[in-house]
Amino acid sequence: MAAAGLTRRTFLKASGSAASGAAALHLLGVTRPVFQALGSSRPAAASAERWVPSVCLQCPAGCGIMVKTVDGRAVKIEGNPLHPINAGKLCPKGQGGLQFLYDPDRIRGPLKRAGPRGGEQWQQIPWEQAIAEVASQLGELRDGGDAHKLVFMSGRSRGQMGGFIGRFLRAYGSPNDVGHSSICEDGSPLGHYLTQGFKAYAGYDWFNTNYVLSFGAGFVEAWRPTTLLLRAYGHLRRGRPVRAKIVQVDTRFSISAAKADEWVSVRPGTDGALALGIAHVIIKEELYDKRFVQERTLGFEAWADGEGVRHQGWKDLVLDKFSPAWASQVSGVPEETIVRIAREFATTKPAIAAGARGSSMQTNGIFNRMAIHALNALVGSIDVPGGITVQKGPPFGKEPDVVQDERARQGLAQPRIDWAGTKRYPLAGKVYQNMAEFATGEGPYEAKVLFTYYTNPLFSTPEVERFHKAVDRVPLIVTFSPFMDETSHMADYILPDDSYLERWQDDVIYPSLGYPVVGLRQPVVDRLYDTQNTGDVLVRLAKAIGGTVAASFPWESWLDYLKLKYTGVWEYSRQSGRGTIQASTFEAWWEEFSRRGVWADPPYTFGEWTRVLPTPSGKFEYFSQTLKKTFEKLKMTAEDIAALKLEARGDELFMPHYEPIRYAGDPQKFPLLLNTYKLMTHAEGRGASVPWLQELHGVHVGHRNSRWSTWLEVHPNTASRFGIRSGDEVWVESQVGKVKAVAVLFPGARPEVVNMPFENGHTAYGRWASGRGANPNRILVNESDFLGGLAAFFSTRVRIYRA
Repeated sequence: MAAAGLTRRTFLKASGSAASGAAALHLLGVTRPVFQALGSSRPAAASAERWVPSVCLQCPAGCGIMVKTVDGRAVKIEGNPLHPINAGKLCPKGQGGLQFLYDPDRIRGPLKRAGPRGGEQWQQIPWEQAIAEVASQLGELRDGGDAHKLVFMSGRSRGQMGGFIGRFLRAYGSPNDVGHSSICEDGSPLGHYLTQGFKAYAGYDWFNTNYVLSFGAGFVEAWRPTTLLLRAYGHLRRGRPVRAKIVQVDTRFSISAAKADEWVSVRPGTDGALALGIAHVIIKEELYDKRFVQERTLGFEAWADGEGVRHQGWKDLVLDKFSPAWASQVSGVPEETIVRIAREFATTKPAIAAGARGSSMQTNGIFNRMAIHALNALVGSIDVPGGITVQKGPPFGKEPDVVQDERARQGLAQPRIDWAGTKRYPLAGKVYQNMAEFATGEGPYEAKVLFTYYTNPLFSTPEVERFHKAVDRVPLIVTFSPFMDETSHMADYILPDDSYLERWQDDVIYPSLGYPVVGLRQPVVDRLYDTQNTGDVLVRLAKAIGGTVAASFPWESWLDYLKLKYTGVWEYSRQSGRGTIQASTFEAWWEEFSRRGVWADPPYTFGEWTRVLPTPSGKFEYFSQTLKKTFEKLKMTAEDIAALKLEARGDELFMPHYEPIRYAGDPQKFPLLLNTYKLMTHAEGRGASVPWLQELHGVHVGHRNSRWSTWLEVHPNTASRFGIRSGDEVWVESQVGKVKAVAVLFPGARPEVVNMPFENGHTAYGRWASGRGANPNRILVNESDFLGGLAAFFSTRVRIYRA
């Protein structure tokens, strides 16, 4: 798959050898400073200047960066032109990385609590003491047969870090590896898993598509990978002879809606109904791809399983239940619009139907995403140029098996503390947002130790006050944050991580380009403070615990482990002759990898159907055998299914269908719905501590009080109804609390919906973030899609009134 302006030919020409020269680099539009970074002579006046390749971590896109340093100090960040995700471009978050590095409120060494929790009394201690004391308490827990009571909550565990954390837990003996994806966008991977068999985000060949139908995705401001999407947007609009059409389905007139050809205003949580109405038209008018449907799908027509049991076909279900008139009534989208978009989508090939948080993080999120993704199969857009792809990963080297003693085996035999994968949450891999309850009495046991890495549950979860109340019941809390965030503020030990510009770490791209790409994050400056890479801290903790835990970590450092994993990439490149770096020895390969900052293996190969359709049937499943088998394995009864708050029964339950969204709050008392959203400046909650991003926050609103604060978008008619004027301070109240914001009259809001951005409202995190604006998580009711254990961020009813 070729990106605009970065074809396989030009990419390989520019990156093929160290002696490729200025002509090859000019193929990629490389500026002189970056050219100097890749080997050209530097001007004599800048003898202490250098450019170092690395990878941004202001969002999960994994953009390649070049960091200019002068006399050992980082002074400028640009995009790495050799990285195919961003091709030398960079968004505002990436530029703001310097202020992340040089934030005056970074934690400067290991801290031990010296007073009551939250009392801001800390003792700075040496690393040797911090490791010894934490390891001692972990050893005591393990010796007492309670290894399973260690809970490790993590966020952006990029590259090998997630697996490394998992290895530590398997060696120690805890099943409680709790990632953050259930508060991110788990509905999309689960929708793909139930229909197409892969539990991951999809890749999209944006550069070659002709029609984009985007359901609740911040295409140009807050989706992954941001810079690639911005490049794709420019190419779709002006970079080719045929201009693609973009239709944005959204509850508000977002920046993506403003930049689209058409905005379709939809009621919150009804995206699946709209997708089913579109499917009805395509099927009824026989506009679907008959060959793909016949050869590559299961359950479109009525069918019989291996035991001879007859099942309803999805075609009949859609034609019987989900007409455009019905979809219009549910979603609020005019029937004629539904019919027109269906015809456009089916006849403007290749076409893509995609969705993100706005459609997936709902009480009905998984079935919304199944319905949306079903459109791609209907028009034959699975694994074709301009359609949906399944991302390939790098061929990493094999690591030695974890060594486990009886204590580890006994701990791992215990159930997960969050009930993931049980009847309560059948498809969940983790249930992050409910850890406050599970860790303190509602799980199968209580947590004794909590570790957090690159995540901040005391800020980032719905109904966040639950976590503030729960932490006092956890005996030991250890965080690895480089900042005094809300969770670290309540910790017992803080073992501060290096910033991403000071450490070694790899970064495998999110599903996007299809072919394998990985960037190398490496120190661009010496450590500013007494911090350590968390990977190294885990190695030291394992060795201090001793026994089989230590034996499971035979490396002297995290970097040694990282290099072991990348011997597999080198061996693959050497044996196959593929990949953008060729070298006869691993040492030479690693040196070149470090110099370029990226390895890739283009192009994407279409038509590998075994890999693309790893379902039980080997086909796209309109009847999800995966879901049916999961229910059978768990021995789900009718009562168990009812407890998931699902309305469908029979065959319909296993097919893309519509589950009505559930709202929290009495509509008489709380007549409005709260919609939360992210902007370009949202650096995963960390943008609030970057002044440059605070200055940009809310510029589209245009109100003087929007920057460095929080605003509430209100439709003018709604504002008039409640006696609110633009600029008024208002209370936004739900059944669990209230926050204050500045009212902004916004015609792009639906009359029944008010909109508030994420980012601000910190009570900690340093001088730039603390005490500014409001955190909408304080008033979001903690609702879930119980089938997948994912948080529902858009179910909260509120009322508004002048402060």
